[in-house]
Amino acid sequence: MGRKLHFEIFRYNPQDSMSVPHMQSFFLEETDKMTLFIALNRLREEQDPSLIFDFCCRAGICGSCAMVINGRPGLACQTQTKDHPEKIVLHPLPIFKLIGDLAVDTGVWFREMYQKTESWIHTNKAFDPAQEEERMENAVAEQIYELERCLECGCCIAACGTARMRPDFMGAAALNRYRPLYRGPPRRADRTAVLRYRRQRLRHLRLYGPPGL
Repeated sequence: MGRKLHFEIFRYNPQDSMSVPHMQSFFLEETDKMTLFIALNRLREEQDPSLIFDFCCRAGICGSCAMVINGRPGLACQTQTKDHPEKIVLHPLPIFKLIGDLAVDTGVWFREMYQKTESWIHTNKAFDPAQEEERMENAVAEQIYELERCLECGCCIAACGTARMRPDFMGAAALNRYRPLYRGPPRRADRTAVLRYRRQRLRHLRLYGPPGL
């Protein structure tokens, strides 16, 4: 038999006027290769159907199952219970708007970040649909592709103490979003705008972002 896991999960539904923030305990027998995603689904199916958490791909691609796991942000689908003690404490990611329990809305934050950084291609050229696409060196294209591995799960933002103290601080996600434009040809972005983000020492991106990013 596997271990008997004790889950202590943050519960609060902002849409329910009777709901108050609290921690709730659940117990579940551990199975081989169990991930937090599997455990949460079992808890919802077998014990409490009102438990709220988000997921989509179950493969570490969409980033929607991000949450704080024993004090550290991470993806539930990529976290195995065997790597944690018998007691596992789960909270929603801070900073982002709470949907309910462990689910947050990262979309609003990232949309505002895009608008603030204007992280899209800027050009004064008129678009000509008949013209051939501008070419890019393979080495530059590979560097940009690596930056696109960011899931935008919000873990690096949730792990950043500065982001909690300063609402205007956009952190590692903004830097990563802007760098593909910075690495491209000069006409692709106003490079002077990047200097604000290059000065930031973003250790939490190395800890919580994709390896090597």
